[in-house]
Amino acid sequence: MSRSTRTAGRWVPSKFVAASIALHLGAGISLLARPRAWPIALGAIAADHLLLAAAGLWPKSRLLGPNWTRLPAASALRRQIAITVDDGPDPDVTARVLSIFDEFHARATFFCIGERVERHPDLAQDIVRRGHAIENHSHGHPLNFSLLGPAALHAQVARAQDCIVAATGERPAFFRAPAGLRNPFLVPVVARLGLRRASWTRRGFDTVNREPDDVLGRLTRGLAGGDILLLHDGNAARADRGSPVILEVLPRLLAAARDLGFTPVTLRAALLAT
Repeated sequence: MSRSTRTAGRWVPSKFVAASIALHLGAGISLLARPRAWPIALGAIAADHLLLAAAGLWPKSRLLGPNWTRLPAASALRRQIAITVDDGPDPDVTARVLSIFDEFHARATFFCIGERVERHPDLAQDIVRRGHAIENHSHGHPLNFSLLGPAALHAQVARAQDCIVAATGERPAFFRAPAGLRNPFLVPVVARLGLRRASWTRRGFDTVNREPDDVLGRLTRGLAGGDILLLHDGNAARADRGSPVILEVLPRLLAAARDLGFTPVTLRAALLAT
């Protein structure tokens, strides 16, 4: 079983995190044995903290622990891809996104914000009713998410989990951090809640990019089986005509995937098939 598909629920430090823990222990022992060596010990700890921060700011990094950046190999061989939609549900956009997926008989994964699910449970229920999966994208999508400590991170993830279960009756299997940014405290929190972390293979930056052609090109250029694509129904940028970019891009993306012989599946379906 690969690192990306191992069972969730038990936290095992990655080699990178284990080395960091060992460094901190070694620095502490060194200071006790040789107090005058404090500049070297503190310098080593500071450098380690910079590396940990860099790993957390790199959404595709697996240095802090398992992280789905692609579907498992079996899905790639079946020419499956995953389209993931973040930051909803949005009352102005999500229903239209669902209609587009219906038109193409395609399934997607919606990483939803807990407090938005609380406000729009009917939309969350509709997502599930139409055969898609809802996963956890934190409760409030705070901008300082990657700076939170263990207790605050647990509250964000656990509360979103509860909201989604209350609205849909289904428990998310994956977690995606806001903007993909996190810190070392998040990995054990996610594991304890039985979740897997997921980021993406390619994104179109459709929260800031107002050019549908450019967004589509970023998503389809070199598209391969196993790719995880990222779009947004919440916080979506508006094209020049005022339409949310996802509504301009999604039909063309699904048509291109169909013409290339790719089948969009949910992350959960890919997990269950391994």
